[in-house]
Amino acid sequence: MTLKATSLASKVVLNDGVEMPMFGLGMNLLESGQSKAAEKAVIHAVQNNYRLLDTAQFYGNEADVGRAVKKSGVDRKDLFVVTKVWENGAARCKKVFNESMKKLDLGYIDLYLIHSPSAGKNVETYKTLLDFKSKGLIRSVGVSNYGIHHFEGLKDAGLPTPSVNQIELHPWQQKRDIVKYCRENGIAVMGHCPIAKGQKLKDPTLGKIAQKYNKTPAQVMIRWSVQKGFITIPKSANLDRIIENADVFDWSIGEEDMTTLVSTIIVVLYV
Repeated sequence: MTLKATSLASKVVLNDGVEMPMFGLGMNLLESGQSKAAEKAVIHAVQNNYRLLDTAQFYGNEADVGRAVKKSGVDRKDLFVVTKVWENGAARCKKVFNESMKKLDLGYIDLYLIHSPSAGKNVETYKTLLDFKSKGLIRSVGVSNYGIHHFEGLKDAGLPTPSVNQIELHPWQQKRDIVKYCRENGIAVMGHCPIAKGQKLKDPTLGKIAQKYNKTPAQVMIRWSVQKGFITIPKSANLDRIIENADVFDWSIGEEDMTTLVSTIIVVLYV
């Protein structure tokens, strides 16, 4: 499954028929509480045409997302909210799901992910999520940080294929084997940390390419993810940067520069 986003409005049809935006706001480590950084970021993003919001139980800002959606002025049905369960096992999953529903207070969750695999508990956790989906509380069920053997375990249990696999993806984390597997099996690939947590922004090869296109290194990395056809969720609490991060649809990285960027980075990784 490969579809390149051409605008903020671009969507992908998941393997269960649900339409999902291909670009949105990542919420990992966006501060909750008194500063209202997470809430402000969501409102700003939504009011500037972001339609995908990615949070998690582990992030601690689900309630901020719920409040922001209500304050944004955009209809709930026009937004796509993703959250994740950290704990595995049926009993813990049920408890956390009910807590997330209460914190978000949005009526339903568009995409609910198992945040990370857990030996011996993947099948029962996944079955629990499918049960919530059958009740109309979740529109689509997916996973995060899953490898090929985790998917094969679900398949061996006779369970339907997850709709999404969210994994860290950027030029320094290409994970070609699992990306290939997902695409061959109709699983949408969602890449978090597209700017590598800011750790590679001073890379000289990246800097030269950014200068050539008159873009920032972060924009080049985000464009790389978009151009690879991944669902892309850059994170930022900076209101100007939220706008800047979405300025990746009216230009593209040339084939030669994509090759140069990737090949140079692979050499660095393996020398």
